[in-house]
Amino acid sequence: MAINVYLNFNGNCREAAEFYAEVFNTEKPEIMTFGDAPQNPEYTLPEEAKNLVMHTRLNILGSNVMFSDVFPGSPFIVGNNVSLAVVSDNEEQLKSAFEALKVGGKVAMELQETFFSKCYGSLKDKFGIEWQISYEAEEA
Repeated sequence: MAINVYLNFNGNCREAAEFYAEVFNTEKPEIMTFGDAPQNPEYTLPEEAKNLVMHTRLNILGSNVMFSDVFPGSPFIVGNNVSLAVVSDNEEQLKSAFEALKVGGKVAMELQETFFSKCYGSLKDKFGIEWQISYEAEEA
């Protein structure tokens, strides 16, 4: 299990990720946009969201740092744009951590299967810390 820093940006995530890749001499980031994600036929994706970064990551000096833009209309407050992402291939461990973290906190998204993870959820714990919990199979 790993804990990664997750940074949110207000429309300039691509620029930031490319800048940090250059600063730390890492590989150019692979970027998934909101437009790249499978679309829900009951919800039309706003045009201004299609090219925003849904997710990317860089390995900076041995640590994964994850990035995304906030969805248009979502609150963005500089200083509160950081969350911790717990990533593991142990689903039971993730479920246990999520259940413990949500006590006294506020769940933004219950643990569930998504197109990018078989077990993903997010919440703010009782101390105001934002957490993302995500299953990721260990690479072979």
